[in-house]
Amino acid sequence: MSGLRVIIKKELADHFSSYRFTIIFALIAMVSLITAYMVGLNIRQELEGVAKPRFIFLMLFTAPGALFSLVQFVAFFGPLVGLILGFDTINRERNQGTLSKLLSQPIYRDVVVNGKFLAGVVMISIMMVAIVLVITGLGLLVMGIVPGVEEIWRIIIYLVISIVYISFWLAVAILFSILFRSTATSALAALAVWIFFSFFVTIGANIVASALASGASADNPTAIIQQAKVIKAFKLISPMELYTDATATIIDPMRKSTRSMIAVGPLENLSMSRFAGPLPLGQSILIVIPYIISLLAITIICFAVSYTVFMRQEIRSL
Repeated sequence: MSGLRVIIKKELADHFSSYRFTIIFALIAMVSLITAYMVGLNIRQELEGVAKPRFIFLMLFTAPGALFSLVQFVAFFGPLVGLILGFDTINRERNQGTLSKLLSQPIYRDVVVNGKFLAGVVMISIMMVAIVLVITGLGLLVMGIVPGVEEIWRIIIYLVISIVYISFWLAVAILFSILFRSTATSALAALAVWIFFSFFVTIGANIVASALASGASADNPTAIIQQAKVIKAFKLISPMELYTDATATIIDPMRKSTRSMIAVGPLENLSMSRFAGPLPLGQSILIVIPYIISLLAITIICFAVSYTVFMRQEIRSL
């Protein structure tokens, strides 16, 4: 246990003194603050002389600024933090010859990889907590609205999901750092995975849905709904889609489902009109719990693969 603390402290010191982490953290914090400030000003102007509705504070995270909302920004650029923290975690020390010296000490090999991953998770947690706290304070200053207890709990759950989501990309980066000796190769491989899930999954989903619905009429509602279901099912292989759906549902109480298109008949329309108010926090959690479990599961699986590969490598090759 003492060896694990030593590794975590050493990795934290390296991260805090790293210029690349400082730069990417400053950029993400700056864009997040600018987006939240613009949203706060717009909300304050729109609510002048109007009774403030419930859950208005959460709009800081969901309302779009100039281009995107804070939730969308973290979903797209948050993985870069995990990739930057982990793409040279192992192969950098291997190339410098410090890994073999480290393993010659009374430190187990599993402590090394566990400590590096946990240190990265701690850095991600510090970054996300700092950004959310600053944005919350900025919202209090700009809008003059104090968040309620349920809003605070929704923000906390959003924060936990974000940490798990970025930790998945950290595990991906560590895996490539173990598989490839070159830091440039591991960085390119990690970026390729991020680009694939960010862009090509959506493009592939649209292509597959168009191919399946090629013989259907464009005016057929059933075909349109079926095409939307195919696109949604295909997109769910992307961690970004899992994260976006989970956080959007948690942070927006008015959202009743993770689906963007819902087939509405007479009974469904009556039910939606009767329950048009905000969804309780417990119900929102029940809706997104499969997405949260999926994110947590792929993070654990990815790190388990990294752990297994690292433990099976020959010490002489390190």
